[in-house]
Amino acid sequence: MDLPVNPPVLPMLAKRVSELPAEGEWVFEPKWDGFRALVFRDGDEILIQSRDEKPLDRYFPELHPPLLSNLPQRCVLDGEIVIVKDDELDFDSLQLRLHPAASRVKLLSAQIPASFVFFDLLSLDNRDLCSQPFQTRRKELESILASAPPPLHLTPATRDRAVAADWFSRFEGAGLDGVIAKDPSGTYEPNKRVMLKVKHERDCDCVVAGFRWYKKGDRTLVGSLLLGLYDDAGALQHVGVCASFSAKKRAELAEFLEPYRKNALADHPWKSWAEADAAAAAGVQRMPGGQSRWSQGKDLSWEPLRPELVVEVAYEHMQGDRFRHMSHFRRWRPDKKPADCTYAQLEVVPPQELAAIFPHGR
Repeated sequence: MDLPVNPPVLPMLAKRVSELPAEGEWVFEPKWDGFRALVFRDGDEILIQSRDEKPLDRYFPELHPPLLSNLPQRCVLDGEIVIVKDDELDFDSLQLRLHPAASRVKLLSAQIPASFVFFDLLSLDNRDLCSQPFQTRRKELESILASAPPPLHLTPATRDRAVAADWFSRFEGAGLDGVIAKDPSGTYEPNKRVMLKVKHERDCDCVVAGFRWYKKGDRTLVGSLLLGLYDDAGALQHVGVCASFSAKKRAELAEFLEPYRKNALADHPWKSWAEADAAAAAGVQRMPGGQSRWSQGKDLSWEPLRPELVVEVAYEHMQGDRFRHMSHFRRWRPDKKPADCTYAQLEVVPPQELAAIFPHGR
């Protein structure tokens, strides 16, 4: 490729803020929950580059034809690859696409095809637009995508803070991650956090049913807590982990959790996980909690705890029946019974059809 902006390019990033900026001029956009990607086109050549500079083309072959049919001959665009299922963004289905077998990728591309949502333009024809203000780049992006049909989309944008606040609450049920705020006069700055992002955060009381050792410390520091919630049938479901502790806190947790390790497996609701780990070590098939082809050598073994501790964590939103991202420790809840840690406590946001944020069928 020989473009004004050639790969690899690290995308421009956003820093987290607690609320939408109240003052100043801003362009607001929904924050999509997918795979960030840059598209480079030079004639018949297409490259879809991931956020970490890796090619994604082999995982999303169904995107090449619409990109070649609808994008200008020479351009570089920034956006997000998403999968929509039942009027919601489905990140789990998106992750399934990162499969090593070409036959599996081909099958999934037909069963759960991806879409591309664009929100920035880095170059067009022989022009490098990175030094141009965002409002100029946005206007040109709107022009080149004016007639592009699905699966290509232009992200909605508004300068109205009230509309952005409405998006923040109304479209969460469709799986959107929050709201992005951009300076209309800002240039495109690769790998710099110059945009702002406001993301959802909620509280949840969870059972601590196990933990993983920190990768350093020779099994003296806690890496993460394994969290559970009881479903309607009374089964404790693994919903995610809580991590990001200081070194001092990791050591304190190891000491604090020690008494709860005694006889932890005797009546543990996840006893089969531990047995599966032992079987995996002996060469038997892998079960949840064990190594997989996706773990890239990470140690996913865990230490069971008697499910007697309750912790309050902060989380952003659910993906199915699990936390979409890692949760964050807030405080222990000695006043709360483990049996009270159920899915019923979670705030449920009604799904909003994604078509609502794409006028005229977008």
